[in-house]
Amino acid sequence: MATATAKRKTKSKKATKHQPKVFIFEWKGVNRAGQRTSGELKGVSVAEIRSVLKAQGVTPKGVRKKATPLFKLGDPNIKAMDIAMMTRQIATMLSSGVPLVTALQLIARGHEKVKMRELLNIILSDVESGIPLSEALKPHRRYFDDLYVDLVAAGEHSGALEVVFDRIAIYKEKAEQLKSKVKKAMFYPAAVTTVAIGVTVLLLLFVVPQFESIFKGFGAELPAFTQIIVNASRWLQSSWYLFVIGIIIFVYLFKNAHRKSQKFRDQVDTYILRIPILGDILHKAAMSRFARTLATTFAAGVPLIDGLESAAGASGNAVYRIALLKIRQEVMSGMQLNVAMRTANLFPDMLIQMIQIGEEAGSLDDMLNKVANIFEMQVDDAVDGLSSLIEPIMMVVIGTLVGGLIIGMYLPIFQLGDVL
Repeated sequence: MATATAKRKTKSKKATKHQPKVFIFEWKGVNRAGQRTSGELKGVSVAEIRSVLKAQGVTPKGVRKKATPLFKLGDPNIKAMDIAMMTRQIATMLSSGVPLVTALQLIARGHEKVKMRELLNIILSDVESGIPLSEALKPHRRYFDDLYVDLVAAGEHSGALEVVFDRIAIYKEKAEQLKSKVKKAMFYPAAVTTVAIGVTVLLLLFVVPQFESIFKGFGAELPAFTQIIVNASRWLQSSWYLFVIGIIIFVYLFKNAHRKSQKFRDQVDTYILRIPILGDILHKAAMSRFARTLATTFAAGVPLIDGLESAAGASGNAVYRIALLKIRQEVMSGMQLNVAMRTANLFPDMLIQMIQIGEEAGSLDDMLNKVANIFEMQVDDAVDGLSSLIEPIMMVVIGTLVGGLIIGMYLPIFQLGDVL
């Protein structure tokens, strides 16, 4: 399965690389009846649009590329939540007895996003021509990953497509909820850091210079702490652009290395799990993703070996991905899942024991779903706790920075009072 997946991804990348860019063109012309008409067409060039219009019996009078509006209301791009909502709609219609083609037609016709309607119409056209839905989804890997396609294929083979779509919908909805919680947890530390840096920079640029002009009249040597603050203020005033350029270069190099180097991404994933409070949330989120993914694949009839591969990719962290791939190898050699997980020294005893019970009772998917629910609740509680904790932390951090700068500025005044 891994080899097939790799081949599909390579083909998809090659196809994307050689595909010409398609634009929307506005056209005006005269039809065979001599009536003026107009519309929009997709194409690569003006020449292509003109040839298409002539083939339709329209004499083109004007063809131009449609201008992109400066401001757009809402996000026109397809998001993961759009796919989750579409999956839930299909699951609901199929369980109500609506045929698959009719369900796709209804969703495509009523969707508010143009790109989503276009995607659904392409899939609908393939399905209407006799192509299985799983095969129709394969060219759109950007929106339907290997796990999604494999689950749909399993549903088609078992004849229980409505059940599989319901499980995929639950999986997607839970995954998006968990992703939102993790983003919320990571937003707070970033907000504290950004506000603290912003306040410090503003004080150094605008407040400290006012005090420095007062200190010059003292004619005395400044305390060491005050001198450090004054020197930092002078440097920032004269070389602020170096500070800005340094931040931009750091962000660019980090993003570039994160995008191109798998080793660098793995190191970042390892270090981020060690961050106090946040690391614990990410640990629980990774275990929840693993349990939810494996439960969904196992319940849909996907073999445990393939399910572990999907769960490794869906865990969202290199530490868990590497551990789960190693567990997969041990399960392939005949070891029970709970025993292989115990040897990894990564998963808590509660999770391993519940999986052991599930294996012995023949209800592994139910146990995994319960485990996923437990960890999702723990992530939810941890994020709420972090939200209530971050406010006093923010006040302490900003208070320490501002208070330190104020003390540094008033130290010479205190010393002058002692002298007098």
